[in-house]
Amino acid sequence: MKNRLEGKVAIVFGAGGPAGEMSNGRAAAIAYARAGAAVIATDRLAEAAEETAAMIRSEGYPSISIEADVTSTDAVTQAVKAGIEHFGHLDILHNNVGIAPAGSPIELDDDAFQRVMDVNVGSVHRTVRAVLPHFLSQGSGAIVNVSSLAAIRWTGYSYFSYYASKAAVNQATVAIALQYADQGIRANVIMPGVIDTPLVYKQIADQYSSVKEMVKARSHAVPMRKTGSPWDIASTAVFLASEEAGFITGVCLPVDGGHSCAMPGLR
Repeated sequence: MKNRLEGKVAIVFGAGGPAGEMSNGRAAAIAYARAGAAVIATDRLAEAAEETAAMIRSEGYPSISIEADVTSTDAVTQAVKAGIEHFGHLDILHNNVGIAPAGSPIELDDDAFQRVMDVNVGSVHRTVRAVLPHFLSQGSGAIVNVSSLAAIRWTGYSYFSYYASKAAVNQATVAIALQYADQGIRANVIMPGVIDTPLVYKQIADQYSSVKEMVKARSHAVPMRKTGSPWDIASTAVFLASEEAGFITGVCLPVDGGHSCAMPGLR
């Protein structure tokens, strides 16, 4: 199914990642390209976006990079406009931006809470608003938003604002899917479970005695006894954006090794 997205153009917000490392967004951008799509790789950091685009081009696929901060309506609008001007059209919107500062309602002040909501939910609003006129004019379009298992489950970490924002992303996607279902536009959510990404090591490694202990504990929590990889998320994104998923919309899909189905201690 190598060319399942042949002739399509995808814009990936949050396509960057730490230098030389594979994030969920970077893997998705590469996977879209390998499936046949031209890719617009965007990130808040220009060099991160360009690293992803360069990786795609090194494999012989078309890609450009655009610096874009998803908290800026103008930046998002201009990124979409530039991508359409370069490739001629747009078919897929992929949102992979998110922040997860630790803190309970007591520990988070108003500014910190609003920052998470602006990045995690506001990014979906701005990017969808930017692409919808184009999708509507051509009568088609696929939106893939990356949420989290934290949208529907307590993960054991104190991330109050993250839980709230990702739950909002889920329902916002359902609203988009149903409002535009009869106009050729589909919208779905991927809810990653325990995925081995660079962000994990940065965010929670210090809560364990060692990285080895963290990996062991996280793997043990999953029924399949292993963590997922960014490529698991990327493969799911390609499927949801493709015509193979043409009758799927409004779905919040866990990609979690069965984690969302399990009760702790009863596996």
